[in-house]
Amino acid sequence: MAKVAQNVVLSTSRDIPFNKLVLSQSNVRRVKAGVSVEELAEDIARRGLLQSLNVRPVLDEDGVETDTFEIPAGGRRFQALSLLVKQKRLAKTAPIPCIVRDAASDILAEDDSLAENMQRVALHPLDQFRAFVALRDKGQGEEAIAAAFFVTPQIVKQRLKLASVAPALLEVYAEDGMTLEQLMAFTVNSDHARQVQVWDAVKNSWNKEPYAIRRMLTESSVRASDRRAVFVGVDVYEAAGGIVLRDLFQGDEGGWLEDPALLDRLVSEKLQAEAEALASEGWKWIEVATDLPYGYSHGLRRLAGDPAPMTVEESAAHATLLTEYRALEEEYSGQDEYPEEIDARLGQLEMAMEALEQRPLIYDPAEIARAGVFVTLDRDGSLAVYRGYVRTEDERREETAVQDGDGADAMGQGGDVGLSSWKPSATSVGGAVITSGGQPIGADLSEEEDDGALKPLPERLVMELTAHRTLALREAIGRSPDVALTLLLLKLVTDTFRTSSATGSCLEASVRHVYMSAQAPDLKDSVVAKLVDERHAAWEADLPLGDDAALWDYLTVLDQGSRLALLAHCLSFGINAIHEKVNPYGAGISASGLTRRMAQADLVARTVDLDMVEAGWEPTVDGYLNRVPKARILDAVREAKGEGTAQLLDHLKKGEMATEAERLLKGSGWLPEVLRRVDLVTFDGEAIGEGQGEDAVQPEDVDLPAFLTADLPDNVASMMAAE
Repeated sequence: MAKVAQNVVLSTSRDIPFNKLVLSQSNVRRVKAGVSVEELAEDIARRGLLQSLNVRPVLDEDGVETDTFEIPAGGRRFQALSLLVKQKRLAKTAPIPCIVRDAASDILAEDDSLAENMQRVALHPLDQFRAFVALRDKGQGEEAIAAAFFVTPQIVKQRLKLASVAPALLEVYAEDGMTLEQLMAFTVNSDHARQVQVWDAVKNSWNKEPYAIRRMLTESSVRASDRRAVFVGVDVYEAAGGIVLRDLFQGDEGGWLEDPALLDRLVSEKLQAEAEALASEGWKWIEVATDLPYGYSHGLRRLAGDPAPMTVEESAAHATLLTEYRALEEEYSGQDEYPEEIDARLGQLEMAMEALEQRPLIYDPAEIARAGVFVTLDRDGSLAVYRGYVRTEDERREETAVQDGDGADAMGQGGDVGLSSWKPSATSVGGAVITSGGQPIGADLSEEEDDGALKPLPERLVMELTAHRTLALREAIGRSPDVALTLLLLKLVTDTFRTSSATGSCLEASVRHVYMSAQAPDLKDSVVAKLVDERHAAWEADLPLGDDAALWDYLTVLDQGSRLALLAHCLSFGINAIHEKVNPYGAGISASGLTRRMAQADLVARTVDLDMVEAGWEPTVDGYLNRVPKARILDAVREAKGEGTAQLLDHLKKGEMATEAERLLKGSGWLPEVLRRVDLVTFDGEAIGEGQGEDAVQPEDVDLPAFLTADLPDNVASMMAAE
């Protein structure tokens, strides 16, 4: 016989006057948690009672129901209602919706109280975030939402921000695939594609901490505390259209500036404006740089100026400050220490006097006319101006320095030798030539002449490229003891069998650490730089450098292999394969000396089998492609990827061409001629490129963006069809 299912009977509901209700002692909630009674009362006053009270009839001693009801479940709501009654905002006899449990029920009051609190499911935070978004979309402002839910507007902003994370990541969070802290980290960057990309990169990683996620999302941005941002001002950056990423969940020091290119342009423009203002002082040249390299003043003479005298007003102000300072010192001279307020006042007086005593320097106008100024940023983001540096070529020279009728007039240099290296340009302000990175500011290298012929690489670029090669040679020599020994013997043989004026020692062989006067910003972070630094640190940790006797003993007992390795390392610091500006007047290097240096560098490069590709050099937009004309960019792509690919880029503007060429050349192994090995050449004398010959990559094999294949000339389209 089938068992009949018992019908469920629900408790009845009714409205009971408030003054007929009492709080039950069977309520299991004892500890205060969540929203306060005061906030709950305000919420009930605003939207009414959303949930009925659970009540039971109160029985007398004989078990008969009285006219009163106790509340085992809903005690906080009852307390909130009591507060409204006390505040006379609710009548004592106001009807309260209640669910009435039968007095004869087998379910205990404590059971009801416990079930009501345990069976409820807390709202998932994501549902809360989305609910806030729905309220905002229906017209409620952040302040109104905050007031309705008794939270601060900042919390509302945070929850709205969390709801704005990429939908795919919100689903991961909903399924407990990431923590709330991780979700918070994704709010620093509003780019959904980038958020998903970062999550895909870290979700299976050992390190997916929130700080790592924030770092990846802001790695291409600039901190607002960066000295460039401090110099320009975040407000100026935003006024120019820049976007600032903010972290609403932890201190972000002002956020991150998302457009470094815009920031750098604003910095450059402000520095240039400062330089133009300095031009009125009569300087010959002004070099502008966000970062001055180490040893930027190497080889330059510093002018000795005289401090400007104080004005009458400044002298009087200084005398007043000094009088007060001495009076306070005398008054408190007998005490062990100054009172706090007196000590603070003395510090203020010292700072004020120092400000007056730090006088600008006055230089000889004749010296100013041949000297220059460096304009840069200080480490705290303030403007730094270094005046009065004279370059070697601008020094006064006796008329006898130029002989055989080759005078200054014959050379077209006037009375100043240094003028030949400075060409008038649009950046000449008040007679001063303003440059940045050795190039006149505003010089347009984006378009070459119509004849399409390849022009020589800019001299500054050649110097930077050969600095890369020099460092790579140092690293190679440092791990090639046999080559280092041969190189040292070459030096010793040259010194022994050729005329030398060296005196004062039984052996005049030495390594002079060569300073790289021209270097790309990324040189110090290159692969070979790190290898050299690591090797140097390892030797430095072992060598007893403080005592010559101890060092002699150390070298004496060193095994032969280690001795050769140390010799190679030390000798490597004397490598100089940098292309430098030729100076025909004795200072610096001569044309024949430069030729000999570069030829010998090629010889060493072949011997150590130097490969600049393996050394980490690649043609980037900043390091090469934006520094050369379009013809050279196309020539590089042609060598690496073939004629067809080069023609696909031909219609682009300089910036787009450089960016796309960087992508195409990445990993191709292409090198400019300055960095190529002269022994690796084809039959026609051109250096071998990875894309040359029959194996060159054809256009259809190259992953090109759609815009590169749009509106192509007919001859290119037909060529691609033929292929």
